[in-house]
Amino acid sequence: MSMNFYVAPEQLMQDRAEFARKGIARGRAVAVVRYADGIAMVADNPSTTLNKVAEIYDRIGFAAVGRYNEFEALRIAGIRHADLRGYSYDRRDVTGRSLAGAYSQQLGGAFAGAEKPFEVELIVAEVGATADRDVLYRISYDGVISEEDDLAVIGGNAEPIAARLRDGFDAAAPLDVVIDRAAAALGAATLEVAVLERSTGRRRTFRRLSRGEAARG
Repeated sequence: MSMNFYVAPEQLMQDRAEFARKGIARGRAVAVVRYADGIAMVADNPSTTLNKVAEIYDRIGFAAVGRYNEFEALRIAGIRHADLRGYSYDRRDVTGRSLAGAYSQQLGGAFAGAEKPFEVELIVAEVGATADRDVLYRISYDGVISEEDDLAVIGGNAEPIAARLRDGFDAAAPLDVVIDRAAAALGAATLEVAVLERSTGRRRTFRRLSRGEAARG
């Protein structure tokens, strides 16, 4: 006769959280940092094909760590969400806040009820018309959203990396300085870098730097 083992809901949630955290901790870190003319997204990423930072919409960027297939699916879902909202209403109605909320619902639902939680952590960044309107949202594996002031770090060793970046942080620093500081904090030799540039005059603000540009800062 088979026996059914009871697991307390609190223990089940703890086990699921531990499972997700272990998967995320194995990922190389990503730092998203404000600078003089926008927001820089800097990832420790030796791969030239599997991107960890990307564009979602005109002024919105996406950064992720964890299982690539999972966060790539989330990236695509975010683009579809933004395109549908912009088409149905107005491009100005597509905001970092609405996208972070959509990701929160998806991650939170999977954490509570799916066979397994997502092993990912995300950052949604939106560059504003002025620096005081920049926004950074960090969304954890369980759907919890944290709004960050000047920078956010996800992945392995995120807390000490964030502490190093906050030490002497300057929101008016130029891009090359920010990249150099992020590279030092991440301890990374190979960087993937993209920016959301405020003053381009174009509707789309996302620009990906080549590996050579990233290395030069």
